[in-house]
Amino acid sequence: MERGQKRAGEIYDILEEEIVSLKIKPNEMLAENSLAVRFNLSRTPIRSVLQRLEENGFVKIIAGKGTFVEPINIETASELIYLRVAVESMILRDFIRSASPTDIESVRYSLSMLEDAAKGTEDLSTFDINNFLKKDLEMHRIWFRSTNKMYIWETITKPHPDYSRFIRLDIVGANNVPDVIREHRKIMEIIDKKETEGIEELMGAHLSGGIRRLGSKLFTDEYKTYFQRAF
Repeated sequence: MERGQKRAGEIYDILEEEIVSLKIKPNEMLAENSLAVRFNLSRTPIRSVLQRLEENGFVKIIAGKGTFVEPINIETASELIYLRVAVESMILRDFIRSASPTDIESVRYSLSMLEDAAKGTEDLSTFDINNFLKKDLEMHRIWFRSTNKMYIWETITKPHPDYSRFIRLDIVGANNVPDVIREHRKIMEIIDKKETEGIEELMGAHLSGGIRRLGSKLFTDEYKTYFQRAF
């Protein structure tokens, strides 16, 4: 029983990651039989995994039709961006006021790691998006760690069916990597100068730039399927 539960937990993590990373697209069907064959399990634990995915907002189970990946809710993603702008602006301000020289150099090092991770964007089909996002988040995480706000950090960075996919779509659809690097350099600059004015404006541009960059692409046939329910 415990082994089956552990296996189901592992499968949940795999499917959640594949949905978040857009390997499994919005509106795509997840068939119990196919998943049972893929993971070499009976349909019962697969069904429990799908139910958990539905509880967390990643899929919709429709009686008589099947299980479908939910489209991205742009309004929800926008609200979460608003939340992060508000929270991270305050955290960054606190960090600037209290950071030790070691903390500041830690941020500078994370920026250099992000710049390294940004190499290879000429071909997005081979670009390691997950590694880039991990390095992106690391710079932010340092502010929370330094100000003893890690519970808040863990809360706002949990995988989310709308926000987590939207930021990846931003990278693929708008090639936002140069913008991210430029904005992180600006953040490093205000940390070095210990400036706190204009933080909200900078964080707003940094965290909500995806909507601006994607712009009218959101309404094209190529991208609208990510946001509109087809089932």
